[in-house]
Amino acid sequence: MSAKEDAKGRRPGKGKAKWIRILLGVGYWVQGFRCFPWMAVNFFLKDSVKVDSSTLQILQNSVNLPMVGKPIYGVVSDAVYISGQHRVPYIAIGAFLQAMSWLTIVILSQSNISIVTLSLYLLLSNLGASVAEVANDAIVAEMGKSENSQSASSGELQSFVWMASSVGGVLGNLLGGAAIDRFSPQSMFIFFGLLLVLQFLITISVPERSLNLPKGPSNVGIRKQLSELSAALQKPEIAYSIAWFAASYAIIPALTGTMFFYQTQYLKIDAAVLGISKVFGQVVTLLWGIIYNRSLKSVQPRKLIETIQATMAVFMISDVLFVKGIYRQMGVPDSIYIVVFSGVLEVLFFFKILPFSILIAQLCPRGCEGSLMAFVMSAVALAFIVSGYLGVALASYLGVTGNDFSGLPLSLLIQAVCTFLPLFSSSWIPDQKSKTRTE
Repeated sequence: MSAKEDAKGRRPGKGKAKWIRILLGVGYWVQGFRCFPWMAVNFFLKDSVKVDSSTLQILQNSVNLPMVGKPIYGVVSDAVYISGQHRVPYIAIGAFLQAMSWLTIVILSQSNISIVTLSLYLLLSNLGASVAEVANDAIVAEMGKSENSQSASSGELQSFVWMASSVGGVLGNLLGGAAIDRFSPQSMFIFFGLLLVLQFLITISVPERSLNLPKGPSNVGIRKQLSELSAALQKPEIAYSIAWFAASYAIIPALTGTMFFYQTQYLKIDAAVLGISKVFGQVVTLLWGIIYNRSLKSVQPRKLIETIQATMAVFMISDVLFVKGIYRQMGVPDSIYIVVFSGVLEVLFFFKILPFSILIAQLCPRGCEGSLMAFVMSAVALAFIVSGYLGVALASYLGVTGNDFSGLPLSLLIQAVCTFLPLFSSSWIPDQKSKTRTE
C-alpha cells in the first residue's frame, strides 16, 4: 500500500494487518501466560517462605499497585514519541522490565530471598506488564475507532486479542499445574523470563509504521493529553460507566488467598488439579470470546454485564454449599467441583471486561485512546486491590485463618450478597441507543 493510500485512511492491507496480529497476538498471549510463574509464586510463598493466607492475599494484591498507574503510562505513551513511535517502544520496554525482574528473582532466590525483596521485584514485573498492556490496549482502541477498519469496528480485533490471552492462559495453567510438582519455582521463573526476552526481540523487530495506526500529532504535550483525558472523563456516559464498572469489583470482598489455603491445606488438593481448574476456566474464557464475537455483539452491553454479574453471585452461593460439604454428600468429588465450578467462577470476574472494553472503545474520543483505556484498567486494578483488602478484613473479622475455616461459609455468603448489590445501579451503563448517540 502506498503512503498516499495510507494518508487517505484506507483499510490496511493484508501485510499490515498481519503485523498487527503478530504484535498483539504475542503480547496478549504472553499476558495470559503470566499465570505460569504466578502459580509458582503462590506455592513458593506458602511452602518455602511459610506465609499465612492473609499475608499471601495482601502480597498478591499489593504487588498489583503498578497497575493503578496505568493512566500515567497511557498519557505518556499518547504524548511522548520514541524515535517517531509511541506504541511499539513501550511494549518493548514492558517486556524488558518483566524479563529483568523474573531473571533477577531466579538469581537472588538461590539464597534466602526475603519477602520484601521478592515483593519489590514482583512490583517491577507488574510495572513492566502494565506498560506493555497499556500500549497493547491503546493499539486495539485506536483500531476500534478506525471507521474504515471493518474487523476492528465489528469487534473482531478485540475478540482476537481476548482469545490470544485466553490461549496463553490455558497453556500457562496447564504447564504450570504439571511443572509445579516436577520443577523448582526458580526453573519456572527462568522459563518465563526467557519467554519475555523472546517477546522483546519480536517487538523491536516490528516497525510501528507497518501497523498503519491512525496518525496523531507527535508533538502533543502531556498537559494537553491530560486535558483531553479529563474532558473525556467528564462525559457522563463514560464517567458513570467506569464508576459502576470499578465499583462492581471493589464492593466484592475477594477470598482468593483463603480459598487457596482451604483447597491445598484443608482439602489437600494436588497442584495439578488446581492447574487443570485454571485451564478449564481459560478454555471457558476462550469459548466466551468466540461466542461473543459470533452471537452476542448485538446484545446491549448493560444486559450482558448484568447477566454476568448475577451469574457470578450464583456461583458464589454454590461455593457456600461446597464448603459446607453439600456437594460431597451428593457424591460430587471435591476435585471435580474445583475443576469445573471454581475454574469458571475465577474467570467469570473477567467476562465483563470484553463487552465493556468494546463499549468504552466506541465512546472514547479520538486522540486519547491509550490514556482512557489505561484509566479504565487502572480503575479495575484498584478495584481488585480494594476487593482483596476487603476480603482479608472480612476473613479476619470472622476468624478465618489458614487452619480454621469455620467462618468460611458465612464469608462466602456475604461475598455473594455484595456481588448482587451493583445490579441495583446498573442503569449507569449506557444502553445501545445511548452508545449510538455518542458516536
